[in-house]
Amino acid sequence: MSEETRAREDICRIAKSMFDRGLTCGASGNISQRLSDGTYLVTPTGSSMGFLDPGRISHMDAQMRHIGGDQPTKEIPLHSAFYETRAQTGAVVHLHSTHSVALSMLPDTDPDNVLPPMTPYGIMRLGKVQLLPFFLPGDDRMGEAVRGLAGKRSAVLLANHGPVVAGKDLWAAAHAIEELEETAKLALLTQGLQPKMLSDAQVQAIVKKFDVDW
Repeated sequence: MSEETRAREDICRIAKSMFDRGLTCGASGNISQRLSDGTYLVTPTGSSMGFLDPGRISHMDAQMRHIGGDQPTKEIPLHSAFYETRAQTGAVVHLHSTHSVALSMLPDTDPDNVLPPMTPYGIMRLGKVQLLPFFLPGDDRMGEAVRGLAGKRSAVLLANHGPVVAGKDLWAAAHAIEELEETAKLALLTQGLQPKMLSDAQVQAIVKKFDVDW
């Protein structure tokens, strides 16, 4: 099986799993993956992540120009910004996951680090998650906002919209964005209950041991 064929199938398999578990709904969410030849596979615009066809995945050249398959998601500016600013990025996942979106709307959410230090895996897989302002879907300014972070963050949360996570490969990006959603869920479930967070010393120990961007 060729690299491209496997990537197409993996994108569809992961997307369906996320859709089936309610991590994104309707025709929301999108995924991209960089191939070893420098081209990209991107989920098509207006498509449901639960019903993707591997043969219709959008194929983009190294400059993110459409060269095959269906037309790509309108969120291309988001994806390309991560690839351009983080050389280690092999895949990008964007969801409209419920708890993450809810957390983005709360007035006390820290825009520089939206996730409370609740679990080690939230820190290990995501580092600090930046809250970005609200933009209209497909707005080029979303990409500009990501570029403005200069590659320092692997994950952002779009206000009133949803999370976007870059990973070294498709599985890493998928696991990280699911960790973001689960941590957001924990934050909402424990809101007002004075949960015991990880201490600063514990956070720094995790950052040091697992070489986390912080």
